[in-house]
Amino acid sequence: MNIHEYQAKALLKTFGAPVAEGVPIFSADEAEAAAKQLPGPLYVVKSQIHAGGRGKGKFTELGADSKGGVRLAKSIEEVVAHAKEMLGNTLVTKQTGEAGKQVNRLYIEDGADIDRELYLSILIDRTVGRPAFVVSTEGGMDIEAVAHDTPEKIITVAVDPETGLTQSDLDTLTSSLKLEGEAKADGEKLFPILYKAFVETDMSLLEVNPLIVMTDGRLRVLDAKVSFDGNAMFRHDDIRQLRDETEEDAKEIEASKWDLAYVALDGNIGCMVNGAGLAMATMDIIKLYGKEPANFCDVGGGAGKEKVAAAFKIITADPKVEGILVNIFGGIMKCDVIAEGVVAAVQEVGLKVPLVVRLEGTNVDLGKKILNESGLAITAADDLDDAAKKIVAAIQA
Repeated sequence: MNIHEYQAKALLKTFGAPVAEGVPIFSADEAEAAAKQLPGPLYVVKSQIHAGGRGKGKFTELGADSKGGVRLAKSIEEVVAHAKEMLGNTLVTKQTGEAGKQVNRLYIEDGADIDRELYLSILIDRTVGRPAFVVSTEGGMDIEAVAHDTPEKIITVAVDPETGLTQSDLDTLTSSLKLEGEAKADGEKLFPILYKAFVETDMSLLEVNPLIVMTDGRLRVLDAKVSFDGNAMFRHDDIRQLRDETEEDAKEIEASKWDLAYVALDGNIGCMVNGAGLAMATMDIIKLYGKEPANFCDVGGGAGKEKVAAAFKIITADPKVEGILVNIFGGIMKCDVIAEGVVAAVQEVGLKVPLVVRLEGTNVDLGKKILNESGLAITAADDLDDAAKKIVAAIQA
């Protein structure tokens, strides 16, 4: 689960992290009052979307020469002007894709006198099974280029969860970021704060880019991107309330209500599979035969008829879907349950595109019997390769 920058900063502030004063707004009419709450005379107007690269983004409605989604303002009048231009328009960045995202919220923040921009993030390093700090002296909008061109400038410090951050870890972090004097002292206070926030709120990612050294020598969290482990949100009702569903795909929202592992993609063949590994293999073989999957959908090992029907409805609701491939290996998941769910869903919503079903495993004969006797236009497949060939051929016919 992702949250917006202003929400992330408010959360980090409760743990004691140094952040600038700021005010979120939802309409241009609020811009003047928001700016007047800040010290000034420099303000930053920030688009709030769940995507990076905002500073270099462009607004579709304003043309290729439009200013980015993060803008400086030297007066309250300029804050208002920026707000009127940005709110309600579509911001396209490297991470949004060509469709972009509509800006429905802005964050008006007090400006900062920046001496240096640094990069810091915390994530789970799966190679060692520990939380890890990833830091660089080359923070800012071009951090992706740094990672690609000069990876030696990016330092990783894994943290033992039993001991937490040690003095040795802090020494490595402060020296890697070349912090001295007050900035070093601030870092030794800030890094444990960020680690505590990461662990206690079940974050999967905490990215501060940039972490700045100001001209007065102090550190400040200038930007913050936070993602949480969705499987842990039952422990955090307060954080769950921060979810902005307007930033998410409607199909993914519906899938989450049924506890389905669903990710919308850009292809034209809908997939319903049980098991993440089999789902990945199904997507791969679709691509092998020249088409693209429209989604990743894992119904899990113990889904009932209703859950299967819900998954099928979500897939068919995608207007890009030109054909559907159901690929089930029945272990705990029984083939007859899948068949009943598919039949129920098709009878309710209809079938306007080709449907290929491959069943194998527990109760496979009963599952095939249910499909064959349904009277529906369902094409049976013998194995995964046969299924992929048939669905690709069907949508090309």
